[in-house]
Amino acid sequence: MSGEGLGAVPAVDPEEACQTAIDAGLVVHRAHPLNAETSISLLIGGVVMPNARFYVRNHFQIPNLEGASWRLEVGGLVERYHALSLAQLRAMPTQTAMVTLECAGNGRAQLDPPVPGEPWGLGAVSTAEWTGVSLAEVLDRARLKPSAREVVFQGADSGMVEGRAGVTSFERSLEVNQLRDTGALLAFAMNGEALPIQHGYPLRLIVPGWYAVASVKWLTRIQVISEPFSGYYQLDKYQYERDRDGQAEREPVTLQRVRSLIVEPQADQVLDPGETTIRGLPWSGAAPIARVEVSINGDRWQQATLVGERQRGRWQWWQLAARLHTAGSVTVRAKATDLAGRTQPDHPPWNAQGYGNNAVQETRINVRSR
Repeated sequence: MSGEGLGAVPAVDPEEACQTAIDAGLVVHRAHPLNAETSISLLIGGVVMPNARFYVRNHFQIPNLEGASWRLEVGGLVERYHALSLAQLRAMPTQTAMVTLECAGNGRAQLDPPVPGEPWGLGAVSTAEWTGVSLAEVLDRARLKPSAREVVFQGADSGMVEGRAGVTSFERSLEVNQLRDTGALLAFAMNGEALPIQHGYPLRLIVPGWYAVASVKWLTRIQVISEPFSGYYQLDKYQYERDRDGQAEREPVTLQRVRSLIVEPQADQVLDPGETTIRGLPWSGAAPIARVEVSINGDRWQQATLVGERQRGRWQWWQLAARLHTAGSVTVRAKATDLAGRTQPDHPPWNAQGYGNNAVQETRINVRSR
């Protein structure tokens, strides 16, 4: 079942993990470390994605942790150091939240010119119901010192990275003044089941509305510090890098950009002429969705009907009844706008690492002749 990673933590057999993803119908881009996206066809139907079909993003091997011996250390600039067991966390008041996680590189394959990194299509996004303990409550019990500025979250996964010596752990930070607004959870359950190993067992940080890099898996340590964190996955990676008027600009990847997917009909699907229903899923990290508009064959934008509750950081369904009269190839475009006034651009926002592509999606279907 397990092999050894670069660190002291045993790792899941990468071939077994890859085969599990393939059996679940995921589109595997890399076997080691395992990176696999959810097929758009698997999004049809429900609100949450079954655990086995939830997309997988890893930077190193998958740690194989023992829940009984695992502890979450909470230290640094705190009055009370904690080493919490899974049983102690489960005994605390729990919260459940429906949250959409999206890889910051989702849609990277559409950028021109191409950029390095996993060639994600549009399926590096999924939604689940997460259950756990409020991060704010855990930090309140530890009592942050007045000099606390940032909170660093360290996962059990680690390995070698370009440009840094020695073994690098996967670590991310949030500013202290951001923590309560995020509604972050320390999640030990996913869709009513124990957190699966590929999604961070025994504990994962969930940061609603943020790109999923912030939702550190296999969480083992929370360290409160007094200065800006300069970890590899905070400073070297997950930065929007672009040139503006001859000047290099860098901006950290944070909130999910507003986006919508067309789920039905699927690309290249053949339909009979007449009535059809176009469906999809929009979401935004900044604010709830205000509207989704659909254009068929370049015609005027038509407002779709939103289905379900509006909420920041989680997707909901939209649908539009349409008549397809013309035989042949038909283009369908869908554009979402959130209540913060953010709208999808027509073209992908290019940047050197290929993050945050939220351009309007266009798909082609085919209509039979009568």
